[in-house]
Amino acid sequence: MTLSNTLTPAPAPTGRTGRSGSPAARAARRRDLLNWVAVHSLAIAATLFFLLPFVFVFLTSLMDDQQALTTDYWPTHWQWGNYTKVWSTPGFLSWWRNTLLYAGLGTLLTVVSSLPVAYALAKFRFRGRNLALMAVIAMMMLPPQVTVIPMYLFWAKQMGLGGSLWPLIIPMAFGDAFSIFLLRQFLMTIPKEYIEAARIDGCGDLRTLLRVVLPMAKPAIAAVALFQFFYCWNDYFGPQIYASNNHEAWTLSYGLESFKAAHHANWNLTMAATLLVMAPVILLFFFAQKAFIEGVTLTGVKG
Repeated sequence: MTLSNTLTPAPAPTGRTGRSGSPAARAARRRDLLNWVAVHSLAIAATLFFLLPFVFVFLTSLMDDQQALTTDYWPTHWQWGNYTKVWSTPGFLSWWRNTLLYAGLGTLLTVVSSLPVAYALAKFRFRGRNLALMAVIAMMMLPPQVTVIPMYLFWAKQMGLGGSLWPLIIPMAFGDAFSIFLLRQFLMTIPKEYIEAARIDGCGDLRTLLRVVLPMAKPAIAAVALFQFFYCWNDYFGPQIYASNNHEAWTLSYGLESFKAAHHANWNLTMAATLLVMAPVILLFFFAQKAFIEGVTLTGVKG
């Protein structure tokens, strides 16, 4: 036997199982695909159930006026100019500005005012703490319809703030019961050794809250901020009560109703406006869902 014969590589197997394109390999891939679909069928059905309405809104928003009134589901001519028409509608930019002011400032005030109260209820020992916690829980169960009349009489009649969003923004500076309760539940999971170590190092209560508790409570703060932002962004009842008589103070949720009434026959423009209103909160939740889920589950403190 020569050296060339000993160095010659063995020929590749030619059996049906050795080739990626063989019938056996294709059958295995098909079987794996079917198994994956069977295992995830419920998740796929739920995804389609929630996704198809958004697809319908998006496709309808790109149709012309005539096709939007038919049973066609696919645009024959993609009308991207519908979004320009909606954006240039008189008052639409002011609705955006008012909504951003309401949601942004309201969220900031809620977090700033609720965190110290939740910290006190979670870590301080004082007489009447359980009674204060019961009062917070009672405020959570109190329907807003019970307080709307006295609140309106106070802010609109006594304070003269009718026709604006300030009666909705200012009360958020005094805390929110749900936010206080959620933050308190998370702060209860923070080991007291961290707080005691900060106090030994000379930190007061405020400095301990800002330097120790606040960084550790970021997931819960993110969850509370998202909850409050979504609530303010989608709030229709509040602006209807206080700002309905002033077009300059309308928000997107209330302005969208008037837009639908003015364009009841133009479903393409209505869908385009609806998508522009929904897009910011969808994108915000998409990028912040990790912090949101981590805060809601209250998993504790990470190293």
